[in-house]
Amino acid sequence: MSTINAIKTVALRELAHARAGDKGDISNLSLIAYDRKDYELLRQQVTPERVRRHFAGIVAGPVTRHELPKLGALNFVMQQALGGGVTRSLALDAHGKCLGAALLAMQIDLP
Repeated sequence: MSTINAIKTVALRELAHARAGDKGDISNLSLIAYDRKDYELLRQQVTPERVRRHFAGIVAGPVTRHELPKLGALNFVMQQALGGGVTRSLALDAHGKCLGAALLAMQIDLP
């Protein structure tokens, strides 16, 4: 008899919180694990490529990731992410503050 290993997926908001910042047309998102034991799982699965795909249609430029293991955090810098920047965009959320909440909706797999 074979058993099927079910993979459980969770939204990032169950493991972390986020903080957003901006400068011109650059959005800066920090993803901070509630529990440091979950940092490695976040580091493995929340890659710059995956974040860029998650924000397809919003982020037009590259996404870089900075790892902060002592803080249990990942910092994503997203270029061309705010429709030209705060003073040039007609978007309701010109500063990109809601992008943190959008990141926390991303699903990852639990081991």
